Amino acid sequence: MPQHGCLALCQCGFEDLLVREMGSLGVAASGSGPGWAAAAAPASLPLRGAAFAHAVLDVEDVAEGDRVNEIAQRIADFFARSLVGERVEGPWPCVFGAGQDVTGLGRRVAAVEAAFRDILRRRLGRVAKLAVPERPRVGAARGLFVWFTDFGRAHVARSAFLCGPCRMADDERAPSRSYLKVEESYAIVGAEPKPGEVVCDLGAAPGGWSYSAAKRGARVVAVDNGPLKGGALGNALIEHRREDAFGFSPPAGGAYDWLFCDMLEDPGRVLDGVLSRWLRGRWCRRFVVNLKFGRVDPIVLLGELRSAGSPLTALAARPRIVHLYHDREEFTVTGSVPQ
Repeated sequence: MPQHGCLALCQCGFEDLLVREMGSLGVAASGSGPGWAAAAAPASLPLRGAAFAHAVLDVEDVAEGDRVNEIAQRIADFFARSLVGERVEGPWPCVFGAGQDVTGLGRRVAAVEAAFRDILRRRLGRVAKLAVPERPRVGAARGLFVWFTDFGRAHVARSAFLCGPCRMADDERAPSRSYLKVEESYAIVGAEPKPGEVVCDLGAAPGGWSYSAAKRGARVVAVDNGPLKGGALGNALIEHRREDAFGFSPPAGGAYDWLFCDMLEDPGRVLDGVLSRWLRGRWCRRFVVNLKFGRVDPIVLLGELRSAGSPLTALAARPRIVHLYHDREEFTVTGSVPQ
């Protein structure tokens, strides 16, 4: 089937930055709206590494109509045509969505999805039983992905690339909302702290990231002059060192399994004073570092991070720069260090 282009999804409120980032990656946006930006030509590959993209859909059809049943029928007709010659043997993602801040659009999406599933059960019962409503966290996936950009317009894709951002469940013992960011980052890294590993958390207070590692059984060195709170306070697995995070380093010849860093500092200072220093010294095996871009141009910052001279490009393996679901005006940078 002919491809109609692609649709990149993002956190609502960051569409203009996504459009600008697309341009910096050589992809011209053909339109945008709450939580999305479109490209007229197939361009999913360069956008898979876009920091502001949460997912990229390879759009193959656009279902339009004034009535719920009309849109649902058009999606079902497309899906049936696309299955010709394809065997569905296991669970497949069937995901409908829309921008979160469009009043009433969520109810429209739910109604169309219900009508579509009813049609699918009647036409392709075996296939319908294998449908699951959740999309995978990370990587390429094949199924059915439907995104509404208006009440009467739905972009339909059989394939998508999921970049990793996802809403996470809170923990009442977590000392801060920041806990959710590091929880979300583990899927991006492809690993999480575990018993026997040691984490260094720079700028740890009030301890959300330290608590996240400790609840998995890892030991944590939490470096911050400020106090720890909640589940991090008095935790037997967390050693609180009241020191300056920028001056802290491992003992001679030592290294940590993880470096965590989430400080309210200029991103250039964190890059030079923490990330570059730790990568050059090979003082960690994996890292999760947040960079605040509230006072700098985030697209310029992305260019610097992706440049050949960046410590992220030159010294890290499998680096990722992501604007997480729980990030605000910040990037989460992850990767590993060749040993």
